[in-house]
Amino acid sequence: MAVTFKLLLDHADFVAVEKPIGFNVHQEGEAEGFVTLLEAQLGYKLWLVHRLDKVTSGILLLAKSAEAAAQLGAEFAEHRITKLYLALSDQKPKRKQGRIQGDMLPARGGSFKLAKTRNNPAITDFFSLSITPGVRLFVCRPKTGKTHQIRVALKSEGAAILGDDRYGTSSSDRTYLHAWYLRFSYQGSEFTIESKPNEGALFLGSEFAELFKRFHEENLFPSHWDFVF
Repeated sequence: MAVTFKLLLDHADFVAVEKPIGFNVHQEGEAEGFVTLLEAQLGYKLWLVHRLDKVTSGILLLAKSAEAAAQLGAEFAEHRITKLYLALSDQKPKRKQGRIQGDMLPARGGSFKLAKTRNNPAITDFFSLSITPGVRLFVCRPKTGKTHQIRVALKSEGAAILGDDRYGTSSSDRTYLHAWYLRFSYQGSEFTIESKPNEGALFLGSEFAELFKRFHEENLFPSHWDFVF
């Protein structure tokens, strides 16, 4: 049975799609990649603008032409796009909010580790809120776009993402990392895209739903973030 992916925005030059967990953007062994499956669904060729890990759900932006991909890719490369991710952890972090930065160095088996050096650093701003006595929600705003950046950043804070088999120790029904929000400009117009997580028992629970609703009713962001919906 073919999977049908949800379109969050269908523009003449690009699409924003909700990527479920469990899909690599490119082919993995015998399994077709997310891009190939989406091209089959929509009936035209697509160009990836950025990537999400297989275990990460949420907003993925794809262009409908090489030219649009180059323009949107430049927005990402120049860090002009606002990206917000949601993550859950059952570990107590060293800090409840702050900035995590450092070079990301290769480790064993395709993993990475955060170094204290800052030659080409990964930079992630974050703050956290309690959902239940044993689980915290982390809102992460990556300022750079490194592989596994948020997963490594939160591990360095002592709060590896719940269900992350690579960087964490707590098993769960999914890796609780979701690409929640994108804001960017394209050819003079500003676009805002949001995707509420819809996979995982904790993301579907009443405690998360109540906290998520508050983001639109109150300003829960730290004042120095200078962020409003």
